[in-house]
Amino acid sequence: MHEATVAQSLIEVILQEAEQRHAKPVRAKMSCGELNKINDEVLSFAFEAIAKDTLCEAMVLQIEHKPLQARCRTCGQVFAVDISNTRCPGCGAGDFELLPDAPLVLDEIEFERTDDGQGECRQEDSERQ
Repeated sequence: MHEATVAQSLIEVILQEAEQRHAKPVRAKMSCGELNKINDEVLSFAFEAIAKDTLCEAMVLQIEHKPLQARCRTCGQVFAVDISNTRCPGCGAGDFELLPDAPLVLDEIEFERTDDGQGECRQEDSERQ
């Protein structure tokens, strides 16, 4: 089960950041490409199960799937690939190259301070995974 491994990795990174910040994680946002076979429901279930009895318990995990991108060889426009219409939306050409799929990335972790109650802190663009 690929999702359980992803969930375990996410929790390890989040707990490491929480320990360094002396803060409780409350929300995390991750993203991945369309070709990455992540099932949102299975990942959420695995994340919840692995997070039980840790600081990550009751966290909100948001998952964003980024569309597959292509570059038109005629006009150079970069566009999201639409399987039902594989033509460039700019010039109508059908000659394009697929760009690399977006990687699986932990984009953001939102924390609630646990040491002094001074409010929330946020870490963004964490490319650990």
